[in-house]
Amino acid sequence: MSRLAVSSLTFRRGERLILDAIDLDIAPASVTAVLGPNGAGKSTLLACMAGLLEPASGLVTLNGQPFATLPSQSRARQIAFLPQAPEIAWPIDVGTLVGLGRIPFSGFSSDAENEAAVWRAMQSTDVTDWEKRVATTLSGGERARAQLARIFAGESDWILADEPFAGLDPAHQFEAADLLRQFASRGGGIVLTIHDLTLAARIADRIVILDHGRVAADGTAEAALTPATLRDVYGVEAEWVASGTRPLIAIHGKCDR
Repeated sequence: MSRLAVSSLTFRRGERLILDAIDLDIAPASVTAVLGPNGAGKSTLLACMAGLLEPASGLVTLNGQPFATLPSQSRARQIAFLPQAPEIAWPIDVGTLVGLGRIPFSGFSSDAENEAAVWRAMQSTDVTDWEKRVATTLSGGERARAQLARIFAGESDWILADEPFAGLDPAHQFEAADLLRQFASRGGGIVLTIHDLTLAARIADRIVILDHGRVAADGTAEAALTPATLRDVYGVEAEWVASGTRPLIAIHGKCDR
């Protein structure tokens, strides 16, 4: 499997510096969660990694090769991108929506292979009963699951997901988290943004915290989500507390910075 890396990645929006010389080397078969307060640059980083935004300087590489030099169809087969709150612009049925994940495989895979991949993705996300439902009639949580199925249908090496759990109820958040973990256990790489600190600690092998466009912490959940870092970055008093087999992050309130 390929390695995904960014080197000295800098992005500006007008005069505003959004990302400031970010360096990350991300191994496959792992889940990396990118955290940070609003405006920290999380979504911008993912969009740059997916090739959707052009950085002011720096490189995104896949297995050492500059991502921008790869043919677009090849890029789309290797990296799937799930934007935050993706729109469904047309009244298509869910089966067709999920099938959009196979567009990069046009002329590359057979119809039978594409159909099998779509069905596997729908089964894994429990949306097979909605195959003929019009996607625009789904609730927010249902749409999130259908869009996740679309991403899985691509069977890419990497999934970049911007807030993939937004709109999901707690039970389906855990189901989606388990599906992403299973994807990683099969060798795939996942980079996602998330606001829920405890869910990030549960799902991620590695946590990267951005603050004002820079990496403020990078490591395991215990190493990155320390009370000191949460105080400095989020302005909250927090601690790890024991809860069954998995610790939780308890936030006690705002603090002075």
